[in-house]
Amino acid sequence: MRHILHIVLLTLCAVLCAQAQELLNYPLDTVNGEEVYRYQVERSIGLYRIGVNFNVQQGDIIRLNPQLRERGLHYGETILIPTNRKVVPRKVEKVEKVEKVQKVEEVKKAEAPVQKEEPAVVEIPVVIETIAEEPVPVAEPVVAEEPVAEVKAHKVIELALMLPFESQQVKRSNNAERMTEFYQGALLALHELQNDSTLYRLRVYDTERSERRVNALCDSAELDNVQAILGLAYPIQVERMSVWCAIHHVPLLLPFSDDADIITNPQILQFNSTEEQRADSLCSWIKKHDVHCIMVDVRDADLASSVRTLRKQMRKNDIPYTSIAMYDLVNDSVFHALDKEKENLIILHTDRYPQVRILMPHIAKLQHAGYPIRIVSQYSWQKEEVNLPQVYTSVFTADKSREDYDALWTRYYLGGHSTEVPRYDLLGYDLMNALVAWLNGQKTSEGLQSTIQWQQNSTGGWQNAGLRIVESR
Repeated sequence: MRHILHIVLLTLCAVLCAQAQELLNYPLDTVNGEEVYRYQVERSIGLYRIGVNFNVQQGDIIRLNPQLRERGLHYGETILIPTNRKVVPRKVEKVEKVEKVQKVEEVKKAEAPVQKEEPAVVEIPVVIETIAEEPVPVAEPVVAEEPVAEVKAHKVIELALMLPFESQQVKRSNNAERMTEFYQGALLALHELQNDSTLYRLRVYDTERSERRVNALCDSAELDNVQAILGLAYPIQVERMSVWCAIHHVPLLLPFSDDADIITNPQILQFNSTEEQRADSLCSWIKKHDVHCIMVDVRDADLASSVRTLRKQMRKNDIPYTSIAMYDLVNDSVFHALDKEKENLIILHTDRYPQVRILMPHIAKLQHAGYPIRIVSQYSWQKEEVNLPQVYTSVFTADKSREDYDALWTRYYLGGHSTEVPRYDLLGYDLMNALVAWLNGQKTSEGLQSTIQWQQNSTGGWQNAGLRIVESR
C-alpha cells in the first residue's frame, strides 16, 4: 500500500512540476515593481481558464490589463499575468547613474530623433465596445496582413449588435457558436462599407437569455449615441427594447423573431416572414397550379399555430383539402385520398426532417403507382436526399456568387465557416448591409443569401416581403 501511495505522489509531483515548468516558459517582465508573465492569448480560451491555468484571480488579470473590461479577450494578443512572486529591488550603484547620464547626453547630441515604427492596423476598422465586465466572444481571430491607412471620415455612424453569445458560460451551446458566426459576417459587411466619407462603429453586447441585460442597457446612457440596432433573439428582450427604440426613434432590425404581435411601432424591422405571409404565399401557389391538397397530421407542437394559420387561409381562399394521419401513409392506406387527374400536394408541416423521413419511401411508392406527387417541404431540408418534387416558401432565395465573400472570410478569419442551412455568417452579412441601406433611405437590399424588401404593415412596423416560392424536382 505504501509503495502504491509513493508512486501516486511521485506522479502527482511530476505533473505539477511539468505544469510549473510550462508556465515558466512564458516571458517574464516587471511592471510597477510586480513580476508578471507576458502571455499570448490562445484560441478558444477565456479569462476563467487562464486564471485557473496560472492559479491567479481574474480580478488580478484585469487589474494588469484594464482594456479587457472594455473589449474582452482577443486571440493572439499579449496580456500580463501576475506570477504572485515578490520582486527584490536591486541596489543602484553610482557607476550606473553615471552611465545613465552619459546615455542621456548621447541622445541629446544625436543629429535627428529616431522615428518610431508605425504600428500595424487591423484591416477591419470597426470599433467594438461591450458592457463593462462583459467580454465579447470571438471564435475566429481577425488577421492583420498589412497596414491600412487610417479612415478619415466626415461622418460616424454608431451601430449596436445584440446577441446571446453566452460569454459567461464555461461551455457555450451550438446556438452561441451560430451567434459568433453571425457576428463575424456582420463585421465583414462593415469592413466593405467603410469609406472616406463614413465610418461605421460597432458596439457588441452579449444579451444572454434573459431580459435583465436588455433592461440594464435601456436604463443606462450606454446607447444614447446609437443610431441603429441589429439583433436580439428572445421575445421578452425584443418587447423591452422595442419600447426604448420607439421613444428614441432608433431602428431595430430583428433577425429571428416572427411574432407579429411585437411589431407596434415604425422603428421595428422584422426579417423573418410571418405565419400569414407564408400561408398566403402557399395558397397563391396552390390556386395557380390547381393541385389536390392532402394535409398530413405530423403533430409538431412548435408549428401547431402555423398549421392552424395555413388551414384558416386555405378555407378563406376556398381551397379544399383532405386530412390524414401519418400512419395512413405508413400503412399505404391513403389511396382513397389521392387524385389521379391532378398533382397531389402532400403537406408535411414540420421543419424537422427526421420526424417525416420514415414517410418518404411510402410517398415515393405512390408516385411509382402513377399518382402525380409533390410535397411541401422546408428550406432547411436542402441538404437531405428527399428525391421527390418539392415546393416551399423561404426568405433565403438569393443566388449570388459568393467567391468574393469566401475570399474575404479566408483572408481575415482562420478556419472555415459552418455549412449549416441557412448559414448564420451570411445572415449577419446580409442583415448588416440591409440595416445600413435602411439608414441611407433604401427599402431594398440584395444579399448573398436573401433579398430583403421592407414593407410597412398595418400596425406601423416594417416587414420583410422578400418571401419566395421555391420549386424543386
